[in-house]
Amino acid sequence: MAMMSNTTSGFEKVTAINISPSTVFQIDGSPPCEYEAHASWFLPVLYSLFFVVGFLGNMLVLWVILRGAQMKSMTDVCLLNLAIADLLLIFTLPFLAHYARDTWVFGNAMCTLVLSVYYIGFYAGIFFIVLMSIDRYLAIVHAVFALRIRSKKYGIFASVVVWIITIPASFPELLDLGMDDQNNCDAYPKINLESYNGSKSAAFFKMNVVGMLIPLTIVGFCYSMILWRLQTVRTSKKPLTIRLVVVVMVVFFCCWIPYNIAALLKALELRNILSSDCELSKSIQLMLQATEAVAYSHSCLNPFLYVFVGEKFRRHLARLLLQTPCVHVQCLKRYITQVPGSVYSQTTSVDERSVAV
Repeated sequence: MAMMSNTTSGFEKVTAINISPSTVFQIDGSPPCEYEAHASWFLPVLYSLFFVVGFLGNMLVLWVILRGAQMKSMTDVCLLNLAIADLLLIFTLPFLAHYARDTWVFGNAMCTLVLSVYYIGFYAGIFFIVLMSIDRYLAIVHAVFALRIRSKKYGIFASVVVWIITIPASFPELLDLGMDDQNNCDAYPKINLESYNGSKSAAFFKMNVVGMLIPLTIVGFCYSMILWRLQTVRTSKKPLTIRLVVVVMVVFFCCWIPYNIAALLKALELRNILSSDCELSKSIQLMLQATEAVAYSHSCLNPFLYVFVGEKFRRHLARLLLQTPCVHVQCLKRYITQVPGSVYSQTTSVDERSVAV
């Protein structure tokens, strides 16, 4: 995160996977780098924007699924849990927006709570995207087998497994959360510079494997097989479906790969594998701050990528809007009249399954 001043000693705030302080490098007795407070002006604005858009979008998803779809399939259960995971991460953004501009003023208990929610929401969101990819893969590539396994019961079981996996994935960061003497909200004890750098770099390496390498491999495989399968299917909706699959893949990769690359560079810097050049350190810090903001935006985009484009969701949304005063708003009235009015269908046709990528 950004600092309140341009110079510091010991530890300085920098946005990272744990939104906690990183170190000011003092290699071989050299003076600490002077970091400009770039993040103090653009992070609060971005975090506030992401909070508003992400909160409204994901709450709308919850409203439609719980009131309209009634969770009748594995896809509905996965979308519900993905929205919950995104909301967990989004709820931390107002605190992070203030923290980017100033020191942590919410106390030690809130520091522990916010960091805990952050870690759990971060990993849960990625893991449920992986689960959604597997669900889409089964629905399109193994349609006959999917008839038996893509039920509400299996969806609930798979979601419970994902939440269970999320907890150990958030360790060891969850073991030591709290504030330090400089009012920094941190996830690592600052016993000494070497210990702090070791813990920090280990967390970055773990995040690259658990939070990027494994998920990206699974997501890439699933959507590649989906694209291959769609090439053999004759349907009027195939061009739209292929575009949606490509968009989902491109957005996911563009949101997460830059941040993971920046985190990897930071880990190498903490391990003194990269040069200790001060200008390079500044560039990595700024890159980490900017790419993390891009990664946060994925929680806002998920409702549009995974839900809003689906015909089934739009039908449920239109019906719910008819029961509210919003039906009198001209733009919403136009939206409702353009949505197909067919009833909810449990069809397993490639057309239905493919559109709601």
